Amino acid sequence: MKIEIPSIEPKIFLEKGIDIPIIDVRSPGEFAQAHIPGAINLPLFDNDERAKVGTIYKKQNKDKAILAGLDIVGPKMAKFVVKAKKIAKNNKILIHCWRGGMRSGSMAWLFKTAGLNVEILEGGYKAYRQFIKNELAKQANITILSGSTGSGKTDILKELKKLGEQIIDLEGIAHHKGSAFGAIGEKKQHSTEQFENNLYKAWSKLNLHKRIWIEDESKAIGLNHIPDEIFLQMRQAPVIKINVPKEVRIKRLVKDYTYADKEVLIYHLNRIKKRLGPNETKLAIESVQNGDMTYAVNLSLTYYDKAYNHGLLKRELKTVSELNLTEDNPKETAKKLVLFCE
Repeated sequence: MKIEIPSIEPKIFLEKGIDIPIIDVRSPGEFAQAHIPGAINLPLFDNDERAKVGTIYKKQNKDKAILAGLDIVGPKMAKFVVKAKKIAKNNKILIHCWRGGMRSGSMAWLFKTAGLNVEILEGGYKAYRQFIKNELAKQANITILSGSTGSGKTDILKELKKLGEQIIDLEGIAHHKGSAFGAIGEKKQHSTEQFENNLYKAWSKLNLHKRIWIEDESKAIGLNHIPDEIFLQMRQAPVIKINVPKEVRIKRLVKDYTYADKEVLIYHLNRIKKRLGPNETKLAIESVQNGDMTYAVNLSLTYYDKAYNHGLLKRELKTVSELNLTEDNPKETAKKLVLFCE
């Protein structure tokens, strides 16, 4: 008797994936590069096995590649079933490979035969990627929160969320604070592709017709890049620039970086040496070595403020509004921003 395996489009697949476990049968290397957030990797082939089957397919033919694949998979079938049954929730699983082809089809057949309720992602991971790109391109009601380095924008975003506002924390998703010092104290960054996948997971929870706050960013956040679909909207969105006195910003940055390793700070200062200037860099490094973080931060802000102002000039001035502040108080600033928008 022929076994029918339902194939579902990405939108429905992801909706079901909120409650039903998603199994990604691609190789560990493919999974590590990027995957659907929350998916569990149960690879049909490991990295070497996938390379071997692929080589046979290219140099010989499809039939021989299938036979080689069966030789590899055969002894592992029972283990696959045991693992899948442990992963399944209420006897249900969702499954995908790269294009929704032989790998997911073979595993789905195996799991269905073993008594599991299985559905496959139509078009595979490739279709998922196209789907999220299309979704990220949909017009959204974005408001940009802007301000010079040390203004506390990320903390303000968090306070806005507490007030019921919608936010996207790009730096949080990227594991990077966005500056040359942005990797300090952060987790290792994922690939840009995984950054986009994680971004879509947050994006999918938003009402695009209601206001969404996003911090002003350049295209690159460390090693990650904001997808064009979002970045183009950010560049056209209205901007609220918060003006915080330099001495207040210095105090915040000193607090944020005082406990960082001195050698790490010096390494990052050397990275901006060309823009900061050799003499200023030398003085900043000496200040770090002597424990005078206030002076080092003050010198660094000369570069960052210049870069920020240069970036702001690229925007349409009519889209930029300003809010003057006298203190570093994210909670009160969030309240002021909401009132400012009303």
